Amino acid sequence: MSFRELHHGDRPLVLPNAWDFASGAALAEAGFPAIGTTSLGVAAAAGKPDAAGGTREETLALARTLSRLPVPVTVDIEGGFSDRAADVAGLVTELASFGIAGINLEDGRSDGTLAPIGHQTTVITAVKRAAPQVFLNARTDTFWLGDPDRDETLRRARAFAEAGADGIFVPGIVDDADIRAVLEAAGLPLNVLYLPGKTEYARLARLGVHRVSTGSLLFRKALQATVVAALAVTGDGGERPAPTYGDVQRLVSDR
Repeated sequence: MSFRELHHGDRPLVLPNAWDFASGAALAEAGFPAIGTTSLGVAAAAGKPDAAGGTREETLALARTLSRLPVPVTVDIEGGFSDRAADVAGLVTELASFGIAGINLEDGRSDGTLAPIGHQTTVITAVKRAAPQVFLNARTDTFWLGDPDRDETLRRARAFAEAGADGIFVPGIVDDADIRAVLEAAGLPLNVLYLPGKTEYARLARLGVHRVSTGSLLFRKALQATVVAALAVTGDGGERPAPTYGDVQRLVSDR
């Protein structure tokens, strides 16, 4: 089944997010039909902050190795690592040459603002013209940054769909009414971020969500397990909470 077809099954596609080849291979071996990448994991593994536009080469290198997996791979390219639409289109064309099936392209910026909607639609259109076979998951951070804004979310979802996006991703969206509104407005497969205790898979399936991503959760859980296992060597283990997104950003920024 193609990556595009996986978004139209009887149940939402669960997309686990890898940060290196081993994590991707393990997830594929566990039976997941497609693998994504986590920009936080890729950046932190390189000792860099996430969402700062500084991991283009690391992202390309990981994509090249993950393309060896026997399942479709979609790559988180943050905001495209450039403000120029042609540069982003060139990046996606290169990813397509590896056999990468999809990308995430976000409108959130490192300073906490959103890219102008006109700029984002220009980039989406350029990417789809350059690499029409790549599934473009257009992420909007209208719920992720600051106060949730349903009206702006719907405006961007419609605009991104008209620009040629293949799917819409709204990380941080939780409420049934908000999810239904985006599904109706976009008319495209909707991707929701899995948030433990907030976005239960069964409920998302009932609502008609098409894809559920794990984001940085698996990477952060791996960090938690690493520390617990190391401390257990001396008997000083015990339970520790998984680091938050902010905790990981601090880890790489303080050093």
